[in-house]
Amino acid sequence: MNYESINLTIDNKIAVLTINRPESLNALNAQVFTDLDSAFDFLKNEKAVNCIIITGSGEKAFVAGADIKEFSTYSSEKAKELSKRGHTVFQKIENMNKPVIAAINGFALGGGLELALSCHIRYASDNAKLGLPEVTLGLIPGYGGTQRLPKLVGKGLANEMIFSAKMITAEKAKSIGLVNDVFSLEELLAKTQELAEQIVKNSPLGIAKAIKAVNASEEENGMETEINSFGKLFSQEDFKEGVAAFLEKRKPVFS
Repeated sequence: MNYESINLTIDNKIAVLTINRPESLNALNAQVFTDLDSAFDFLKNEKAVNCIIITGSGEKAFVAGADIKEFSTYSSEKAKELSKRGHTVFQKIENMNKPVIAAINGFALGGGLELALSCHIRYASDNAKLGLPEVTLGLIPGYGGTQRLPKLVGKGLANEMIFSAKMITAEKAKSIGLVNDVFSLEELLAKTQELAEQIVKNSPLGIAKAIKAVNASEEENGMETEINSFGKLFSQEDFKEGVAAFLEKRKPVFS
């Protein structure tokens, strides 16, 4: 698969998707959204992939925000279309049937932080700075930030970050639950790969159902989703292999 704004590699069931616009600190533009949309459609059904890592090219930025020049002259209606486009792509990531890990290597601002928020797990480099500066432009986060951030860090801290537009450090982000862990820039991708390698040893069907159940935890039918998912897995080959491996005292081999 060839993309204009991203690089995609696959090895040992792990896909690494790198946003590759270093000249603009990997800022999101229409082409990035198009490429992300296409890449995740491909990865969803790619049997050689069980886990996905998203990162940015270079050492300065994961994604430093949206490409302001691109939308500076938009009308209200066109701006709504832009927001809907971002929501569609980021919801696709959030509801992906495979774990998506953000390796935040530097600035994750505005749309960049919103991209990271749509991932299932977030690791950050110790030089990372995270924030939602939209109100400095007379805007609000438009790609899901006002909805996902409060669920992770609580309403008060989300309000503080959004209203003040201040950036926080990776360590602060870890302390409030915004990122799972922090590593040196040199270690970040290797540590993210380690986690991905641990994940791909486990049942892909089980993980897909777990993602669905966890994502339903804020909904009224969350418990029902868990019950149904749990029951359905009993008829799957992964369950049979997992139980057989346990009883035979060996490591399971999942498809």
